[in-house]
Amino acid sequence: MTDYGEEQRNELEALESIYPDSFTVLSENPPSFTITVTSEAGENDETVQTTLKFTYSEKYPDEAPLYEIFSQLNLDDNDVSDILKLLALQTEENLGMVMIFTLVTAVQEKLNEIVDQIKTRQEEEKKQKEKEAEEAEKQLFHGTPVTIENFLSWKAKFDAELLEIKKKRMKEEEQAGKNKLSGRQLFETDHNLDTSDIQFLEDAGNNVEVDESLFQEMDDLELEDDEDDPDYNPADRESDLTD
Repeated sequence: MTDYGEEQRNELEALESIYPDSFTVLSENPPSFTITVTSEAGENDETVQTTLKFTYSEKYPDEAPLYEIFSQLNLDDNDVSDILKLLALQTEENLGMVMIFTLVTAVQEKLNEIVDQIKTRQEEEKKQKEKEAEEAEKQLFHGTPVTIENFLSWKAKFDAELLEIKKKRMKEEEQAGKNKLSGRQLFETDHNLDTSDIQFLEDAGNNVEVDESLFQEMDDLELEDDEDDPDYNPADRESDLTD
């Protein structure tokens, strides 16, 4: 007759020795405990982790233990689902034998695979970004190939924009023409122009300066007096004034 209790106690002692830093007893009846499993570090020190909870059934190892993912770190839903499927498969294959170490080892290997997948995915994303950057650079230097279709599309857009510019310019010129006043209109609208010349003379007042030097030499000028002219006839002068 199998002593299930003895087998379970022996396995618990072995597990505590193998996983001293990650093995935690939750209860003794029924025996329940957790083991934390961490992947190896990836290239950029990224890791994934899960804490597995096991509970012995009464007739374990002839009956499967109860198991669940107690907690996890950096695992998505698909990863969690894959781990649970792996535990179910390993449990079925190892019925009749103590199996916790085997289950934990299988999960450890799975976590390492997940880290490798993360590394591969990051490398692919990096390559994709580099490819997109390279394509963008090529597009920048080579531009868009000209076809009849895209040329006609561009020309139609260009002509429409040019027409709008012309309309705007004509409208501005027309508006400027309406606002421009003639000389007469300026004179009629700005009444200051009526007295501007008079005001100018008044402002000058006594400030008009005369250069006296211009008259200093006048006495030296030889000016002829009409009366000194022997041919002078006053009647002729009166006749010129009458005319």
